[in-house]
Amino acid sequence: MIKRFLQLFFVIVGGTLGFVYVPDIIEFMFNDYEGWMAAPYTGAIFGALLFLILTFWFVDSLVRLIKLFEEKIVKAPVTDVLCGTLGLVSGLIVAFLFQIPLNNIKVAAFSTVLPIFLTVFLGYLGFQIGFKKREELKNLFMISKAKDKRKETQDHQPEKSDEDIQPTGHTLKILDTSVIIDGRIADICQTGFLEGTLVIPQFVLEELQHIADSSDVLKRNRGRRGLDILNKIQKELPVHVEIYEGDFEDIAEVDSKLVKLAKLVSGIVVTNDFNLNKVCDLQGVSVFNINDLANAVKPVVLPGEELEVQLIKDGKEHNQGVGYLDDGTMIVVEEGQGYIGKTIDVIVTSVLQTSAGRMIFAKPKLMEQAL
Repeated sequence: MIKRFLQLFFVIVGGTLGFVYVPDIIEFMFNDYEGWMAAPYTGAIFGALLFLILTFWFVDSLVRLIKLFEEKIVKAPVTDVLCGTLGLVSGLIVAFLFQIPLNNIKVAAFSTVLPIFLTVFLGYLGFQIGFKKREELKNLFMISKAKDKRKETQDHQPEKSDEDIQPTGHTLKILDTSVIIDGRIADICQTGFLEGTLVIPQFVLEELQHIADSSDVLKRNRGRRGLDILNKIQKELPVHVEIYEGDFEDIAEVDSKLVKLAKLVSGIVVTNDFNLNKVCDLQGVSVFNINDLANAVKPVVLPGEELEVQLIKDGKEHNQGVGYLDDGTMIVVEEGQGYIGKTIDVIVTSVLQTSAGRMIFAKPKLMEQAL
């Protein structure tokens, strides 16, 4: 169908060119010849036949090129196509405005050639700018929509004093791969402590799927666990989940893409990755680290309190025993090596807060009583 349409198009173009120029060419070559060969309709037939023959040489290549372009357009996200088209239209409008003064110039190069060049150049430039700035354009529309929604909400609410105004907490929360695989994010969402919309970028889903398809058994299990957690969050929990289909093709690292996205939408990155946490802090991006949350909600233990703990292994230092509380907090018991494998009462001597978590030092209660 496309091939026939292209052939018809070139036949019409050839016929038009032959109708206009062939009579003048015949008249010039044969010195004012006015026979049937110089008739405009003869020229139209000759031009149409000539272009029809030429199409058999290049029409197949042109059809393949059009189909390739069509496939790329179909596979591209609709927002990318719209932004590129918006840029193209803007470029063509600017080119048209430039042509208005150029048409008044009586120089052929300016009035004929330059407008064509400007149309092609500015149209291409507009398309490239619209396509490459699509994330900023989407962010601009999102901000405008959010402002309109906020204004509409404020119009339907009574005025509040400064003391009554509280932050809503409905900022976009952007999940990274590590926090999805970790799984605790589902429990946090179920409790209702995490408000607002959860955003799962498409490039995070692709990384998660790549991990789930890994040949390594451990990686494959972690990836499948992450997919199960996402399915649970989306279908079973009372939270709003959105899939962000955009991508940053000029950025290779997923963590860098997350930071870029958080900047564009003024969102908050949710992670348990220590390095990503530091990068977000350096670039001024808000971040929720669920490890910090877990440490914050652990029970407070003060020196002198009594705990019951099972010692399971030796400590790093001589004659130490190590055990763990139910929340995973490590307890190092001095003079506890002889109690390994037993559950004993201990008395807390000190508590150490480190970047890896909280560590408790204690002594066996029996030893304290003996003293």
